[in-house]
Amino acid sequence: MSDNSQQLVAKRKQSIFSILIRKRSLTMFILFIIILIIFSIASDGLMLDRRNLMNILNMMAVSAFLAAGVAVLMISGRLDLSTGANGTLCGIFLAYILRAGLPLFPAIILTLILGLIVGYVNGVLVNELNMAPFIATLATSSIATGFVIMIGQRRIIPVLHPFLVSYGSHMLFGYIPVSALFAFALMAILGIILHKTKFGRQIYIVGGNPQAAKLSGINPKKMSYILFMICGLFASIAGITLVSRLQSANMQGLVAQRFQGIIAAVLGGISFGGGTGGMGGTFIGLLVLNTFTNGMTVTGIGAYWQHVASGTLLIFALTLEYFQVKQSQKILA
Repeated sequence: MSDNSQQLVAKRKQSIFSILIRKRSLTMFILFIIILIIFSIASDGLMLDRRNLMNILNMMAVSAFLAAGVAVLMISGRLDLSTGANGTLCGIFLAYILRAGLPLFPAIILTLILGLIVGYVNGVLVNELNMAPFIATLATSSIATGFVIMIGQRRIIPVLHPFLVSYGSHMLFGYIPVSALFAFALMAILGIILHKTKFGRQIYIVGGNPQAAKLSGINPKKMSYILFMICGLFASIAGITLVSRLQSANMQGLVAQRFQGIIAAVLGGISFGGGTGGMGGTFIGLLVLNTFTNGMTVTGIGAYWQHVASGTLLIFALTLEYFQVKQSQKILA
């Protein structure tokens, strides 16, 4: 092969690599297809069974709420590690007050308010006390876990209200979970807000350059409060959804899923530095994460290895982000 041919092949490979790095959603979608094919072969087709696909959608319903809330916050350059504990607290709080005799509608309103309060506390710690979001939300996570233990007292609280049971278990057209449909609809609405409204554009500006945001008349502190509260609200909806699915509340709650929202957001192209990404990429990240986890379950791989796999996926996403930043720097240079 001549030097010119070798250079042409090298440039073509470099071009394909550059496209995959820049188009994170495309890379994740290709990864999703590969995961689906591999686990379908390994499970003798069980992966593509209708009931199993329903399981994947059911798994996505809860993690979609966590991912949507934390994704919007991360775009602004902030991070919330308390979503899992917040959702667990809201779920067990809902079960407790329903058991105490409170009607469903006021109980749900109070539960959503509780999620908002946790988000507001995170905003106070970060904006007024200048704590790092990582430390502040880790502290509120620990406090929320303490309240979960106090309220739950290490027991399972049944939740058998007909509306909640229907919301958690009803299938539209026989195979689409209503809770998943609701989650995806909210993600779509958030996506429209991010890309088609002034408020959404301000979130990207705050995440990309807080100083420029101040100069353009945006109040980053006010924005931070709003987004922390939105994140808390979505965590409470995730807790309500989990309780509806299980028809009970317990101390474990969303413990196993506490980092799924962050992992899905990062897989979908949202940077820890803020200013990039969106709901479309986050949805694909959820698909990759939940399909991978489900595939490991279907093929009989232990739960411990599933945690290892989730961490590996996060490292993979962060590696992609590293190359994406380097690619951007090259283009600017």
